[in-house]
Amino acid sequence: MAESEHKHGEMDISEQEKTFEGFIKFSVWTVVISLLILVFLALVNS
Repeated sequence: MAESEHKHGEMDISEQEKTFEGFIKFSVWTVVISLLILVFLALVNS
């Protein structure tokens, strides 16, 4: 097998971290808005 030049922990992952943070925020807001819509629909007996 060939020797790998990869050294664990040296890659810059700041862009991946920002993307993941945005995904989590989007997911949380989607769940919150969905729950609010469901509560509203339950309250108005739709």
